[in-house]
Amino acid sequence: MPIQAFEKQVENLVQLGYPALFAMREDAFAEVLAVLGDHAPDCHETPQPSSGRLPFVLVIDSPLVPASITLQLVQRRGKSAVERLYPKAPADFSTIPQVQLPDGEAYLLLDVDRGAEFLSITPDSAYVAIEGSGRSPLTIAEGIAVLTHFPEFLQPNNCFSLLGSRCGDKRVPALWLSENRPKLGWCWAGNPHTWLGSASCATRVGSVSIAEPMLSDA
Repeated sequence: MPIQAFEKQVENLVQLGYPALFAMREDAFAEVLAVLGDHAPDCHETPQPSSGRLPFVLVIDSPLVPASITLQLVQRRGKSAVERLYPKAPADFSTIPQVQLPDGEAYLLLDVDRGAEFLSITPDSAYVAIEGSGRSPLTIAEGIAVLTHFPEFLQPNNCFSLLGSRCGDKRVPALWLSENRPKLGWCWAGNPHTWLGSASCATRVGSVSIAEPMLSDA
């Protein structure tokens, strides 16, 4: 079951055109990612994304495929995701020092939780609770990865902040539904919302580099 579930996520990325973003053949792209399947946990039940809990998610996080591109590939019920971070842009956000990401461009998130217990709780307070429980907040790239594979993880009145990415002020990026369309926006770290929790994962495992550096002819 874990191998089948993992391969399904790889195939999803292939169908969405990720290999072309790396200028790779589809089979080569899948082969590079295959090693991460060894890190997928045993899954004896089909994931129910709307429940807000997932056993694992395959993440692509590479400067070659920034959030401004990958977000456009997210589809939920026939509607593409949109970005509304103005006056900021996705590139203005970076991973906070407390979150240690794997070195490669692809890895797995384990035990992903939407953070429904943090509805009506400020992102600042949610961060303290997440860190205190030994879990880690998600980044923008990871939130997009979750919706890339499981768009129904985003539910009306049950959306989530991405506390692992910040832009140097009190803005916190978040994913929510607007007119039934996934939207990447932001809220203030000190403002609670009845419909916005804070997503987290238990850990990150595995690491592979997808794009090989170009060799000079010199």
